Amino acid sequence: MYKLLIRPIFFLFDPEKVHYFTFSLIRILCKIPFVASIFRGLYQVNDKKLERNLFGLTFKNPVGLAAGFDKNAVLYNELANFGFGFVEIGTVTPKGQVGNPRKRLFRLKDDNGIINRMGFNNDGMESAIENLKKNKGKVIIGGNIGKNTTTQPEAYTKDYLEVFEALHAYVDYFVLNVSCPNVGSHAKLNDKDYLVELITACQSLNNQQEKQKPILLKIAPDLNEVQLDEIIDLVAETKIDGVIASNTSTSRDNLKVSKERLQEIGNGGVSGKPIKNQSTKVIKYLADNSNKSFPIIGVGGIHSAEDALEKIEAGADLVQIYTGFIYEGPSLVKKINKAILSKQ
Repeated sequence: MYKLLIRPIFFLFDPEKVHYFTFSLIRILCKIPFVASIFRGLYQVNDKKLERNLFGLTFKNPVGLAAGFDKNAVLYNELANFGFGFVEIGTVTPKGQVGNPRKRLFRLKDDNGIINRMGFNNDGMESAIENLKKNKGKVIIGGNIGKNTTTQPEAYTKDYLEVFEALHAYVDYFVLNVSCPNVGSHAKLNDKDYLVELITACQSLNNQQEKQKPILLKIAPDLNEVQLDEIIDLVAETKIDGVIASNTSTSRDNLKVSKERLQEIGNGGVSGKPIKNQSTKVIKYLADNSNKSFPIIGVGGIHSAEDALEKIEAGADLVQIYTGFIYEGPSLVKKINKAILSKQ
């Protein structure tokens, strides 16, 4: 029904406007008596065999929603009804910011992909906290955090620590987003020495809390083998809890969309099917060359159960969807979970 009826209608309109309309629609529907339970009946797969225990957390299933969808933590309770084992909110920055000028979100229909240059648009950490206070405990919540766009390089770490401390009581794990291509210069954030400094600072703050929360690093799919070796060394050196592979890509290789259209769209990160193979390649390299010494969350181009299984076989412990959720609909979560069960 989604692909035959709902998606064609949604795809007639501006992607960002549709995104917010969908949010409002889901919230309204879930307030109607019995609708939330209908969604749960349609999309949830509840089986102990799907449980995964990683970095001290028990995920009821290994399929999550990637950051960027519920930036301000307004819909995670409702999204739990669609069968997700975890929902990652954000990217959250200390202060709210509007992000890059619109239009900044583009569908690549022939490629089953998206280009975005949103620029960490969000309402800021205080707004996220108010929304997270409404947590009904239905699903594990990840907090994807970043710096404000206007923050000077010498204050990057201060931004991360500010959000880390503010959200600490409200999320189950943290993700340091250092790989988004849409928020200006990230040269410093891609420097290994700086990453050691950032991770160590977050871990130090984490250790001061009554209960420590897992910290993960989100990396780009465009890293070469030398850079991936640095990531492996970085994890070994800092003992960070895991890696999310991967973020969006700046590559425009192997796209069906015309060069003219790409030129018209301009800058931005590619997500969806176009980055599926590169993301899987990164996961496999990290897993193989680290002797699977740390957990990996695989994300990038998962549009089918087979895509998810491919990520898991490459070395991912958990998977996340985003663009696939938009193109394939909520049934994708159930299909993945059923396929994982059938392999056990």
